[in-house]
Amino acid sequence: MNSTANANSTANMNSLAASASPLDDMTPHLDDATPAIGLIDLDHIADAYEQLTSAFASDNDVLHAVACKAVPLQPLLRCYAEAGAGCEVASPGELELAITAGFAPESIVFDSPAKTMTELHRAVELGVSMNVDNFDELERLDAILEGRTTSAKVGIRINPQSGTGTIGALSTATQTSKFGIGLADPGAREALIEAYLARPWLTQIHVHSGSQGISLDQAAAGIRTIVELVQEINAHAASRAGARSSVRQITRIDIGGGLPVNFAGEDITPTFADYRAVLQTQVPELFDFDIVTEFGRALLAKAGTILTRVEYAKTTGGRRIAMTHAGVQVATRTAYAPDDWPLRILSFSPDGSPKSAEVVPTDVAGPACFAGDLLARDRMLPRLDAGDLVAVPDTGAYYFSNPFSYNLLPRVPVFGYRVATDEGELEFVLIRRGQTVAEVLAEAGESDCAPLTSRPRKVGENRAKRQGAFVPN
Repeated sequence: MNSTANANSTANMNSLAASASPLDDMTPHLDDATPAIGLIDLDHIADAYEQLTSAFASDNDVLHAVACKAVPLQPLLRCYAEAGAGCEVASPGELELAITAGFAPESIVFDSPAKTMTELHRAVELGVSMNVDNFDELERLDAILEGRTTSAKVGIRINPQSGTGTIGALSTATQTSKFGIGLADPGAREALIEAYLARPWLTQIHVHSGSQGISLDQAAAGIRTIVELVQEINAHAASRAGARSSVRQITRIDIGGGLPVNFAGEDITPTFADYRAVLQTQVPELFDFDIVTEFGRALLAKAGTILTRVEYAKTTGGRRIAMTHAGVQVATRTAYAPDDWPLRILSFSPDGSPKSAEVVPTDVAGPACFAGDLLARDRMLPRLDAGDLVAVPDTGAYYFSNPFSYNLLPRVPVFGYRVATDEGELEFVLIRRGQTVAEVLAEAGESDCAPLTSRPRKVGENRAKRQGAFVPN
C-alpha cells in the first residue's frame, strides 16, 4: 500500500471513530445498548478482489472461490457473487448460505472433511464442485453415483506433507494433518493414481499448503508436489487411452488459499501479485491448467475494524487497564492465542480525534469473565480513560463475523461503509443487525424441561441421590 493509501486509510479511521456519535438510526454508533460494532470497508473489498483477479489472470479458466468461513455474512457474499466470484464452503450451513447469496452451484466448492451421506447427496443434487477428503468418502460417492458420471468438478484433497509453519494450528500440510490424503504415506501415491484412473469423472485435484504463518516458498513447494502428481496421473490416463492421445484427465487444480496477512501495520504484504510471481517462478506448469483459489483472510482482513469504547479505566500493579466491550466474543483467536494473533490498537478521544496523552503500558481488556480476555497486553499506548474509543483494525476476517457467545455476549452489529464524496464523506449500510437479549435467550435452550423441574422430592432423600437424577442411564 502506498503512502497515499495509508493517508486515506488513516483519514477513514478517524471518520469511523467520529461516527461513534449517532447521526441517525442507520449510522453506526456506540451507546449502552451497542457498546461495540464491526465495520467493513466496502471499497477495500472491491479493490482487493480486483487485485486478485488481475494477479491471477490466465488464458485458462480461473475461479476465485471466497472462503465462506472467513466472513459468513450474506450481503458481503452476495457482492462477491455479483462480481463473478465463487464460494468455498465447508459445512451444510455454509453451502446453503452460498446458494442463498446467489452463487451458481458450479461456482461453489464444497470442502468439508467430514461430509455425511446426506451432505454428499445434497452436493450431487446441486451439482457443486467437491473435494473428497479420503478414500472412505470416495467410496460413499461411488455408492451415490451408482456407476453414473457427474458433470460437476470433483477431485481429491491431497496433503503434500510439506511442513509446519509458525502457527501449528493453521498448518494444513503437516505429516499428520487431518486434511486430505498424505501423499508421502506408504502406498498413497499409487492408490491415488489408481483411484483417479478408475474414475474418469475425477477431473480436479485439491491442495491447501498455504496459511497464516506459512511462507510463499513453502506454499509453492506443496503446490509443486501436487502438480507433479497431476502430470503423472495424466500421463497414465493418456497411455491407457492410446499412444498418441493428448487427452488430460485432470484439467483443474484447486490451490486453496492461505496468503498471509500483515497484522503488524497497514502495508499489504505479501500481495496477490507477489504470490503469483512465486508460483510462476517455482511452478510454471500450474498455469497450464484451470485454477481454483480459496482466499479469505487475504481478501477481507484489512477491510475490517472493531470499534468499541472504554467503559472504565484503572491502574493496577503499575499497568493501565482499559476495560472495553470488545474481547473474546469478537476476537476469539487473539484472546486464546495472543502470540499467534496480535492485533494493532488505535486509540481515540470521545470526539473521534486521535488520542494525545502520555504513553503508558496498557492492557486493553474485553468484557468476558476470564483473565485472558485481552485484545492487547502490556502495550505502550496513550493513556486511555473512560469514554475514549478503541479501534482494532485488520479484523475483517474470522473476527466479528465469527462471534463466540462466551458469557452470552451478544453478536455485535456489522456495518459496511464506502467513500461517497470527493471530500471523503462516508456512506454506511447495515450488514448484520446486533443480537438482542431476547434472541440471546432464545438460543439458551428450551424454556421448559419438565423432567428436570417436575420430579417431586421425597422426604429424607439425600443430596447424592438427587444428583443421580441428572446422570444418564
